[in-house]
Parts: sequence; C-alpha cells; structure tokens
Amino acid sequence: MSTYRSTNWFGKKDKMGFIYRSWMKNQGFPEDLFDGRPVIGICNTWSELTPCNAHLRDIAEVVKRGVYEAGGFPVEFPIMSLGETLLKPTAMLFRTLASMDAEASSRGNPVEGVVLLPGCDKTTPSTLMGAASVDLPTIVVPGGPMLNGRFQGQQIGSGTHVWKFADEMKKGNMTPKDYLFAESCMSRSAGHCMTMGTASTMACMVESLGMTLSGAAAIPAVDSRKKVLAHLSGRRIVEMVKEDLKMSKILTRQAFENAIKVNAAVGGSTNFIIHLTAIAGRIGVELNLEDFDKLGSRIPLLLNLMPSGKYLMEDFYYAGGLPVIINELKEHLHMDTITVTGKSHAENITDTCSCYNRDVIYPMEQPMIPEAGTAVLKGNLALNGCVIKPSAATPALMQHRGRAVVFETIEDYHARIDDPALDIDETCVMVLKRVGPVGYPGMPEVGNMALPKKLLDKGITDMVRISDGRMSGTAYGTVVLHVSPESAIGGNLALVENGDFIELDVAGRRLHLDVPDEVLQQRRQRWGKDAQLMNRGYVSLYVNHVLQADKGADFDFLVGGSGSEVSRDSH
Repeated sequence: MSTYRSTNWFGKKDKMGFIYRSWMKNQGFPEDLFDGRPVIGICNTWSELTPCNAHLRDIAEVVKRGVYEAGGFPVEFPIMSLGETLLKPTAMLFRTLASMDAEASSRGNPVEGVVLLPGCDKTTPSTLMGAASVDLPTIVVPGGPMLNGRFQGQQIGSGTHVWKFADEMKKGNMTPKDYLFAESCMSRSAGHCMTMGTASTMACMVESLGMTLSGAAAIPAVDSRKKVLAHLSGRRIVEMVKEDLKMSKILTRQAFENAIKVNAAVGGSTNFIIHLTAIAGRIGVELNLEDFDKLGSRIPLLLNLMPSGKYLMEDFYYAGGLPVIINELKEHLHMDTITVTGKSHAENITDTCSCYNRDVIYPMEQPMIPEAGTAVLKGNLALNGCVIKPSAATPALMQHRGRAVVFETIEDYHARIDDPALDIDETCVMVLKRVGPVGYPGMPEVGNMALPKKLLDKGITDMVRISDGRMSGTAYGTVVLHVSPESAIGGNLALVENGDFIELDVAGRRLHLDVPDEVLQQRRQRWGKDAQLMNRGYVSLYVNHVLQADKGADFDFLVGGSGSEVSRDSH
C-alpha cells in the first residue's frame, strides 16, 4: 500500500474506510481503483455563466483519459466559477472566495495531485492561489482563447473592439444593427478573449511560471491540440505525484521574475500585477510593486497583439506561441528553473522555439517597442504606488499636466460624463474615486473611462485617466490604475477636487497632485469615511480584510499557506 494522502481515506480498514469507499462506489468505480494508486483531483471552473469556461467539461474528460493511462484515479470537482462578462458587481470581488473554495476542496479531499482547469480572467489566479496554499503537485491546463473575431472583412478582438465600437456608436459612426451583428462576429467559438486581455495574460503567466506544459498558453480552445495538451497533462500529473514535484519547488523567486519579464514582452494586462503578487503571497515568495518596474519596465514589447498591436491569439499560436517569446528573452530569464515537466525552460523549448511569422513575434534585436513593461509610479497622489501600461498608452500623454475633472463615484461618472455642460477639454485629467478594493467593493475594471461624447465628436481618442480601480487587459489608453492607498480608506486620491492640477511623468515614475501639503491636511480634516456598503456575509468579510492593490488585494489572513495535512476524520 502506498503512502499517498488518499490512503488516509481509502486505505483504512475500519468504519471510516468503509464509509469513504462505499459512498464513492455508488458512481460505479471498481474495487481496484482504491488500491493505493494516485488520486488526481481535477479542479474544474466550468459554468454556463462563465462563457469562456463553458467547454471545460469536455477538457476534463480528456484529462481523465491521461490520468487513467498513467495509472491514476481521476476525480473531478467543481469550484465557484468567475465569469468576467456576467458576474456583478465584479468578478474580482469573488477571486478570493473562489481561491478559498479551491484550497478547501483540495486539502479536504483524498487527492495527492491537482489539475487546474481555468480560462476566464479570475479563474486562473484564484485556482493558483488556492492550490499554492495547499502545495500539492499541480498542473494547469488553460482553457484557451476563442478563434479570431471577423467583422465586415476585418479582424476584431474581444474586449478591445467593444470599447472601439462603443465609441463609434456614441459618435453615430456605427448603426445599432451593425453593433448587434458584431456581437456574434466577435465571439464565434468556445474560449476566452483572443486579445492579450487578462485571460490570455494569465495563460502566458502560468506557462512562464512553469506551471503548464510548454506551448500551452496560446492554443485556441477549439483546436484539437488543446485536447492533446489536456491528455498529456493528465499523464504528467501522475508522474509529478510520484516525483513529489510540489508547487513550491516550481514557484520560486526566479520563476516569478521570469513571469514578470515575459508579461512585459507580450504586452500583458496590468491585472497581472495584482494576481501574481497574490500568488506569491500564498506560496511564500517576497514580491513587491517595485519588482515589476525594476524587472519588467525595460523589457521590449515583442508581441504584435491587441490591444498593443494588431494580431490576435490564434495568430500568436500559429507564429510559434510563448516558447518563441521565451527563447527571444533567454538572456534575461532564469532558463534553468524547473517546470511541471520536471525539466527546465531551456530543455522544454529546445525543439519548439522557431518563429513562423515575424510580423506577429518580433526579435529582440528589432522589437516593436524598446521598453514596454508596466511602469510603477509614486508621488503624493499614490504614496504606495500605482501603475500604467505604456504599450497601450499615447506617447504624447506620457508626460502631461492637466486640470482634474473629478467623479466621486462610478454613478457620478455615468450621470455627468456626456452632459454638454461638463467643464472638460482634452487637456484635462479625468479622476474617478471609490472604485478600489474597499470602495466599490471589489476593484472593478472601470478605470478606462469612456471619454465625453463632445470630445469624441472633436476626434479626441485618448486622455489621461486616473483611478484606484482596474481596467480590462483588452483595454487601452493613457490610464493610471491601482492607486494605493485607495480613496475609500483615505488615500490622497480622496482629496482631489475639481480644478486641481495633476502631473503625470511616466519617465520620471511620478504622479503628483499640485496642492500644498497644508491644503491637503485641511481637506483631510473635512473628509469622512464612507459608510460600509455591506455589513453581512462574504462582502463584509472582504471589505474588512482585503489588502490594498499593491499587496495583491488578497485577504490579510490568507497570505501564506496551511499545507495539505488533515488529521481528523469526518465521522
């Protein structure tokens, strides 16, 4: 009999062993599956309310084939699924709840290895956070992107073209009929956003961390090779259990540094920062906001993909996928770090790093943008830091001084943004408050505020925008995000008033409010903390324990892990 965790359930000869085996047998499992072989949990985020993940039931069945082939016993379990497109008020509010679900389900059940099946934005970091807290052998099978969108003879990208079409509708340049038709043209297969939105960013993140088989990140959801990857991952997780290749052996400081640099090279979402920081906190790796600037901001942009370029994830896969990016960056990466294959990145990409389209993936010697990683800014408006994505911003606005136009809440913004009487011009700086982790609550993707109709009508396409919220990875513009401390808890963003002047200096890594300290102090004395929006249930737990954006917006009591030990029986 083996010494696997599941032996403490299925290997018992007493009453408890009878209970554990007998009730499982009602599903038709034969006796020999309880003989001490590795039990593999398949953590599935499938849900019809999470459109990006609606195909994951099929993927789970393919994973099971691989597990059975390798001599394991696969058992699928669901956790809360987080659909970015449907879940209100924001999926980010529930990322930690889903991580707690993944953690409890993995620790409390008889599994010695876990296969994570995520897709949509928050399902990847939430499952990784939960799994990291348990630290069992774990492998990720990303759900994969949709096929490229096609509309009126052009490629359109999920999310990215939503913002563009919305502006065109507002300006009267797109008919309601075409707008409706474009919906089906954009989302035409299973899978997540095919732009370099947060979902694609997360897929690239897990591959660069070493948590997937090589080449996994870019395979389209409906490509047969996605099923091949799932099958091989099912085989591999059984071997990982036998090798005791736990997450903590893979998720080292060097692995996180690799992920930061790869994210810069692919033009990844700013949401990457919050999620990677939270995962690092769970696995016990020190990672701070400055690391993202120090390690990633000078890395060149190599991937010509929306919203920072013109292609989509399907094109990225055909061009060679992430192994090509890793190969281009090899002089900047820790290529000897171990991955789920049991081999290093260098070994994994030996035969798979040829580029087949240099218009999609640029070489290091001739990058799209020489320095494109997320920049971290500080100043009296963001004492703990904030971020901006240069590759999606307007170069002329990267150094700017403008008059603040303040929106106190998201409702205030919606009520006034298209009012012809709004005192705003293209030189102004739009400021949105109370959309941080506590203030919303949940830190929604509203930081890329749509511009006023009267400015869109003038042909203005971008302005400096500042908030303590986030923006979709599919979005673009000169948008300053994640301001910390947030306005709802008394950060200086709360003290900004209409007419104040704000200086943005990306090169100087500075965000400054041109208001004397003594005036800010007077304003602070008048400032009052908002009443808590919810005083019961999970949301109450969230607002009382969520960390600020620069700390990953995890719960303060969840940083670190509890391991996999469970010593007490259920009856």
